Formats: sequence, structure tokens, C-alpha cells
Amino acid sequence: MNVRGTTTQQVRLNGRAPHRVAPVDALNSAATDLKGRVDAVATIAAAHAEAVDRAARFPREAIDAARSQCLLGIQVPHDLGGEGASMSDVVDVCYALGRACSSTAMVYAMHQTKVALIVRHARASAWHERLLRRLSTDQLLLASSTTEGQAGGDVRKSAAAVEQHSGHITLERSATVMSYGEEADGVVTTARRAPDAAASDQVLVVFLKDHYSLERTLSWDTLGMRGTCSAGFKLIAKGEPGQVLPEPYDRIHVQTMMPVAHLTWSSAWTGIAAGAVERARLFVRNAARRADGQLPPGATHLTRATASLRTLRALVGSAVARFEAASTDERALESVEFQTSMNLLKVNASELAIGTVMSALQATGLSGYRNDTEFSIGRHLRDVLSSPIMINNDRILANVATASLLTAVPARLTD
Repeated sequence: MNVRGTTTQQVRLNGRAPHRVAPVDALNSAATDLKGRVDAVATIAAAHAEAVDRAARFPREAIDAARSQCLLGIQVPHDLGGEGASMSDVVDVCYALGRACSSTAMVYAMHQTKVALIVRHARASAWHERLLRRLSTDQLLLASSTTEGQAGGDVRKSAAAVEQHSGHITLERSATVMSYGEEADGVVTTARRAPDAAASDQVLVVFLKDHYSLERTLSWDTLGMRGTCSAGFKLIAKGEPGQVLPEPYDRIHVQTMMPVAHLTWSSAWTGIAAGAVERARLFVRNAARRADGQLPPGATHLTRATASLRTLRALVGSAVARFEAASTDERALESVEFQTSMNLLKVNASELAIGTVMSALQATGLSGYRNDTEFSIGRHLRDVLSSPIMINNDRILANVATASLLTAVPARLTD
């Protein structure tokens, strides 16, 4: 991938003093390609992963590294100053970060989902085009606010509405979960189109840090994914009408929001599983070395974990290829078969990831169960257990039940 930028960039982070970010071309030559840049960020993420988990704090070091390596704006098109990265590129980053630090990977996945929405559905908007340029030059971090009040994980309904006031818009909503909301440079939120609109008549709005205030209403003390800092807030925002994406949310959700979220999340979970399998592999190898080549009992579980990881990687990889093949065909993106497959990707990937990490834990035994060994898999297991809960799998399965009734069982194995 071609890298961009020959001018030093200045980034303003959440009211803190601006810091200078070296342009990609000025970085060490080993990190000027995407893989090298990602590896550099993953190394920093891994070094701080335990501290992030223990303190339930935002992975600031890793995200600052992602900024300095210009990874936050890679999806921005070339003509707006970005790298025009593909979905394959994005999920590879999520996977690599997942191996290093689950929270960093999930923050990155959620941010890139929001960028994908703007790139696909708001290029016709002058305000959002300027935002895309800033995403590239300033490496802004975008948070998401789709979970609201009593609606919980039903992102297809909104309670709060956008209101028009003589040339500007306002929005007040109870965001029961807003990941890294206090650390983000902006928030992308769903809302009812107007006070008299139905709950399902939604729009998507982007507010930058100067446009809103957050009042914390719920804390974030969880089993895993502690560094995502997904607290609850009252969001009070004011902006201009042009900040509303020009397309209705139902179209955005079907074509981009749901499939990209499930692809990036699944890639992050696959990375977590891969990190656990790597620790199990090292444990079994070390145990065999100490026993003059005799494999420990856990070796069979390592085989199972490795096979499960291979299946998981293939599942996500094929889904990415399918999405990219359909990305220019709106009818294909909106088809029942495609929508069902992308919804079930999330269910299947989350279950496979948990099974893979559990097999890795069994391979390591007590060494993996402990928190104070180099082979510990406790954090990986706690983090990956979030996967069936993020948009609950039961909700997804219930939503696709009707589609399952309409979809015929293939008559041939190769259909």
C-alpha cells in the first residue's frame, strides 16, 4: 500500500496540548508499509495490555501509536488525503491488534466501522467531506453511540430525536453504553429523524468534541474488555443540519453498519483467539523440551485449538471476501441471503472464538489459568466472553429466524 504525507501533522487530542505526529514517510523504513506500521502499534499495545486490563483504563499508548503511524484514517479515499484502504486491510489490523490487546483491537474496530459509514454514505456532503480530510490529517478517533435507554442493544430503534432550531440542530440522548466516549474526538450517533418520527425512522449524526458534552451516568467495571471504557453517558449535542448523514439509517445499517461491524469485531475476536493459541503453543513446546520431547497431555487440546482457529480464520476471511465482492452492488448487499450470512457471521465467530480460547486454556492447564505466568490466558478468556453479548446473539438469531424460514436448504454440497 502506498503511504501518504510528507508534511508533519499536528493532532489535537481531547483538549490536551497538541502533539506532533511524524509523517509516515519520515518513519523508519521498516514501518512505512502497512504491516510494519501495524506491527509497531501492536508491540506497544501488547506491552501495556495487562496494565490496561488491570486498571480498566483506555489503551492510550496504543491509540496514540496508531495515530503516529497514521492508522486511524487509512480508509479515507486517496482524493481526500487518505490511503483508500480496503476492508481486508482494516480487518488485518483488527486481527493483529487483537493478538496484542483486546481493548485496543475493539476500539480500533469500532472507530473503523464509523469511518466506513462516512466514506460510503456521506461523500456527497460537504461537511462530511471536510471531516474525512480531518480524519486523515488529524487522525481523529470516533466513538459510537447506538445503545440507548431501555432499548438496549436494539440499534434499529431510537428514543431521542434530532430537533431543528433556527439553523442548527440539537440532540439529547441517554447513551447507556458509549465505548471510549471520554477519549474520543467525536461521536457518531443514531437518533430519530424528528420529534414526531417513529422510533425506527432514524438518522446518523456526527458530532465533534466541541459540539457536545457528556455526563457520566453508568460506570464500566466488567469481566473483560475493560479498556474499552464503555460507560454510560447523557449526551447533549448541538451542531448544524449538515452533520446529519444524507442517507436514512436503515440503508446505512443494512449496507455498511451491520456487515462492517461484524467483520471488524469478528476479526478482533479472531486475533484474541490467535493470541491465546500462541501462548498455548509456546507452553506445549516448552513442556515437551523439558520432558525430552515427550508431549504433555495438553497437546491434544492444542491440536483442537489450532484446528478451531483455522476454521475461525477461514470463516472471517470468506466473509470479508464476500463483502468486498458485493460492496459495489447494493442489491447484493441488501439481499436476504447476504444479510443473514453477515448476521450469522457474528454469532458463529463469537462462539468459535470462545471455543478456541477454551481449548488453548485446557492446553496450558494451571499455567494458563493463573494470572502470574507468561502463559496466562485468563485475560483472553475474559475478553472473548464479551463477544456473544455485544449485540446479544439471541437477539440476532431471533431477528434472522424469519429469513431462515425463507431460505431453502441447498440441494448440493457445492451450492
